Amino acid sequence: MDQSELNALIKDCKSGKRKAQESLFNLFSDEMFGVCMYYSKDYTEAEDTLHEGFMKVFTKIDQFQHKGSLAGWIKRIMINTALEKYRRRVQMYAVVDELEPGSDIEPERVTSDLSANELLKMVRELSPQYRMVFNLYAIDGYSHKEIAEMLGISEGTSKSNLARARNILQQKVKKYYYNPSTIKDAQ
Repeated sequence: MDQSELNALIKDCKSGKRKAQESLFNLFSDEMFGVCMYYSKDYTEAEDTLHEGFMKVFTKIDQFQHKGSLAGWIKRIMINTALEKYRRRVQMYAVVDELEPGSDIEPERVTSDLSANELLKMVRELSPQYRMVFNLYAIDGYSHKEIAEMLGISEGTSKSNLARARNILQQKVKKYYYNPSTIKDAQ
């Protein structure tokens, strides 16, 4: 879809035309579902976040200023929707515990032996607060300051939760290499 067609679609969405909203949903839903999966505990929650997010897109489409991409604007709404759902469910606290030394598994081996689905499953198994901080920092590239503002926590809590999430993932990767069938069987 070229830019003029996209602009016409946005205009029709602003006018509340259902067909245009359906087209916009179909255009971006697969990509945004992937975003929602990063921030959800399971498929059903990701679907709910996607639909709730698109309802916000349609009600706020008149706020889109054509500064940056429409996909980026929609992605931000999806992330914010997931964060709102998360804040309603969980209160975040800093985790203070002794971190174990780094992994003795070579990073090259991890990327070649561990499938994306296996790694995504490991990330989804993190507690909600660790998963949220890990995804915002490692996947979407937000700073600890931005994460702290989004989640209503301190930068120190963000850093602590990220460190703990990384440690947990390292331990899961170690377990995988000692017994890979435990991950594969759980899929």
